[in-house]
Parts: sequence; C-alpha cells; structure tokens
Amino acid sequence: MKIKTIVKTAGVCAVSVACSKTAPQRPNIIVIMTDDHTCQAMSCYGSELVQTPNLDRLAAEGMRMDACYVPNAISGPSRACILTGKYSHVNGFTDNSRTFDGSQQTFPKLLHEAGYQTAMIGKWHLNSEPQGFDYWSILEGQGEYYSPLFIENGTKVIEDGYVTDVITDKALSFLDEADPSKPFMMLYYHKAPHRDWMPAQRHLGMNEDKVYPEPATLLDDYKGRGRAAAEQEMMIARHMWPDWDLKLMKPSELLEDEADSALLAKTGNANVDDVSRANKAGNGARQFRNAFNRMNEQEKQRWNEAYAPRIKEWEAVKDSLDGDGLTRWKYQQYMKDYCAVVTALDENVGRLLDYLEEKGQLDNTIIIYTSDQGFFLGEHGWFDKRFMYEECQRTPMLVRYPSAIKAGSTSKALAMNIDIAPTLLDYAGVDVPSDIQGLSLRPVLESKGKAPKGWRDAVYYHYYEYPSWHSVKRHYGIRTERYKLIHFYNDVDEWELYDMLSDPYELHSVYDDPAYADVREDMHERLTALQKQVGDTDPDEKNSEFFQGADAL
Repeated sequence: MKIKTIVKTAGVCAVSVACSKTAPQRPNIIVIMTDDHTCQAMSCYGSELVQTPNLDRLAAEGMRMDACYVPNAISGPSRACILTGKYSHVNGFTDNSRTFDGSQQTFPKLLHEAGYQTAMIGKWHLNSEPQGFDYWSILEGQGEYYSPLFIENGTKVIEDGYVTDVITDKALSFLDEADPSKPFMMLYYHKAPHRDWMPAQRHLGMNEDKVYPEPATLLDDYKGRGRAAAEQEMMIARHMWPDWDLKLMKPSELLEDEADSALLAKTGNANVDDVSRANKAGNGARQFRNAFNRMNEQEKQRWNEAYAPRIKEWEAVKDSLDGDGLTRWKYQQYMKDYCAVVTALDENVGRLLDYLEEKGQLDNTIIIYTSDQGFFLGEHGWFDKRFMYEECQRTPMLVRYPSAIKAGSTSKALAMNIDIAPTLLDYAGVDVPSDIQGLSLRPVLESKGKAPKGWRDAVYYHYYEYPSWHSVKRHYGIRTERYKLIHFYNDVDEWELYDMLSDPYELHSVYDDPAYADVREDMHERLTALQKQVGDTDPDEKNSEFFQGADAL
C-alpha cells in the first residue's frame, strides 16, 4: 500500500487569489469553539444524552464533518493548532504549561491585515495575551462558571452572571459596534462544558429524574491494551472528586474561610492551571468552595436546594456502593451536570444565530462550530480526554455558509482542526502561507462532503502532557480510515494497533496478532512517512528540551 503525499495544488486545496474590485463581498467569519464538548453530546451526531436544537440547526443548514480529528487532545495545544494551522511541535505549544508565542503568524493576524475587524472573546487558555485582535476579552486561566473574571484589552474585570451567557453578551456587543462597511472575524470561545460542569441557575435540577443510557464500555477492565490504559487517573469511580465534580458538599461545608479568601484574592480565579494540584482529590473541596462563593446569596440558596436530593441520596448509598455500582452512580450524576451545561451552551448558540438573522448577516457569515477536542462521557469508565482513542481524538465540526455549502450535507473526509486556518483564509480571499500545515476544506465543503482526488488518507497525533493531570502517558500515532497505530513512550515503550472496523471501541490491540502482520508493517511505514512530512523528526523527544526519561519520573 503506497503512501499518499499531500501536495497543495489547485485541485486539492485551492487558494483564492486576493479579492479584486469586482469580487463579491467577503464573508464575515465566526468560529465557535467549546471546551470538552464531544460528538456524543450533540443530537445532530445521534446523541441520546441531550438535545441540542441550535447546534442541530447549524448541521441542518450546513455540513456535519464526521471524521474531524485533533493533532493533540488537550485545551491549549489544540487552540494553538487552530490559530496557526500548524502542529504542536511546530507552533511550540505542546502542553498547557507552555506560553504561546503570540508574535508568530496566526490566521486572525492575516485576516486583520487584510481588512477584517477581529475579536477574541471567551476562553483563550494560552498563557499569553492575544495578538492580532481589535478587541479581546478573555477568561483568566480556565475561567469560572459564576461571576467570571475577564481580562479585557489588558484590564481585569469581574462580570456578574453565568459565564456562557456573559461570553455571548460580549460577542453580541462586539457585533453591534462593528463597522458595517468591513467584514468581521470573531473567535467566540466558550468555557463550557469544561469540568466541573456547573449548570446555570435556570437549569438547576433540570435532569434530576433522568436516567442516562450507559456507554457500552462503561465497565471496561482494560484487558487487551497496555499500561497506558491501565495506569491513567481519569476513572469515574476512583478519580472523580466528590466535592468538585459531583457537588456533594453540604451547605455547612461551603462557607468561605480565610485560606480560600486569600487564594481567591491572590489569583482572582480559583480554577487556574496548577500542575501541583493535579490528581490530588484533597484540592477539590477548596476549588469547589471558591467556585460556589462566587455566587450571590440568592444563587447559593437555589444551588443548595437543587443539590440537596443528590447529597441525601449519596449519604444513604455511599457505604454500600463500590466497584461497578459506584461507577454507575457517579456516571449518572456526571451526565446530569454535563448535559445541563451543554443545554446553556446550545441556548447561547441560538442567541447568536437569531441575532445574525435579525441583522441580515447570517447567510453572509461563515460559521464553524467545533470543540478543542472530544471527551470521554463514561466510555472505558473515564472522564477527560488526552488519549488518541476515538472519543477524544475525534472532535465535532459543523460548517454553515449557504452560498457554498449544501444544507444538510455530511462528510467522511479526514479533516483536522489545523484545516480551519487555511479554509477561512481561502474563503476570505487571502493567500494561504506555504508554511501552514493544514489544508483548506473548501473543496470538501463545496462538493457535498466528498474528498477530492489526492486528499489526505491519514491524520497524525502527538500528546505530550505527562506527568501531569490524569497521568495519560505521552504518545503519538496515525489514524487511517480503518486502522489506528499508537506508540506510548517516555516511561514506557508500547505499541497498540486497532482495526476500527471490527473493533470500533478500541478494546483489543492487534499489534502482536500474526493475522495483522502486514497491516502493522504498512502502518509503521505510513507513520514514518507522515512524521517526515509534518516535520516531527524527534517524536520520542530524546533530543528535545522537554524529554523526561524514566529516571526523572
């Protein structure tokens, strides 16, 4: 089987020339990105967990991408990949402890130089100030759900209200003030539905009586795979913090104390990234206490009333639950909160669509909806992301632009989030720089989802953040339409190979199966060729600044 070399030709990912005076009006652009939203929680992708009518509208009026993947399934790195159109090892932001080099080329900068009004609103999470934007208002660190603190063009301000609503308020204000004679480009980035899944006041208790269907692999025993799957720390039963994740603190335990107040005054945001707190359950009480005490007194009262039944149930069953029973009980609480947060998110996407429609700008605006990666909603008994496994390597992507995209279309073409930058530059009539590694999705979007001749037949992945949150080992790999090859490295040296056709849940690695010997050899060849193509020439990091051997762990 031969390796396909992707060449950026006119037939594969055509780049529009700069707009002439006779060219049609350039489209407005909005990229909606959420944090930890996954295809399993979108009804337009077939979810049975939650209804998302406004996201469904985007899918019904545009294209649903069914095979979109991220190069690195973690928040900051994924955002850097989108901004630059480049892999993590090229843009330099390999894990959340890094600082994004804002001086480098990004697609918002290129659009700004081409005359677009630009804004960045919501979750930035790149440990630096945004560049290339006329207006920016970003959450500090991970951000908080209630009374969120924003850094707005360099000034800190705490806003009243629920973060998903506030981000939308800011987005609509920017659009209200935009110069109608110029196109706009807005990054509309939500915190939701990131951990710890705190619902809006209007949605408290909304899922109290629901019983959610369990994923087929909820009670996975991790046989058939290597150490990475067995040694992670993201199991619902063992690693979800009762106070932080499950909201099981009694009202008397939620009173703010001096230590909490001092921390809040120092950071302004209790939910900042801090690897020293990673995987330490004892920090959950402090974090949730700080988050709770951002509410006003009326909000606190409603919250305590809404969670009283859960706390009462927990007190009655906690001594009798263990193993599978504990996993099942915690899973149900997890889904109640996660889906409530998604509901607020969907409502706010609807607010944006209604606004654009009212202003007559909806059909002249390219809207892309995506997440920074997928997420585990109980699959394999897990929450969080990071793995190259399908639930989090795959990310949702919806694209609406009626003049070019057939309503209700779908695509199985292999796409990546590094494709967003060249796609938007292409539609804006801006030359795509030759160093951008993504491909313009325009030929896919305008052919009812069909991949053109010469399109990529594999996607590359590399995760670096270990040792850190959830203890997912470093790994890289390649995914084709049918197979997935993964190498876990650093303190291990293990390979896994999956036949996605016969084993879509990735339960049994066939790497050592003699029946797959030819496939294994071919996938190794493909991996080596793709690494050379994307420039990841030191994938095991043995010669890099961030290599840590087993002795350092």
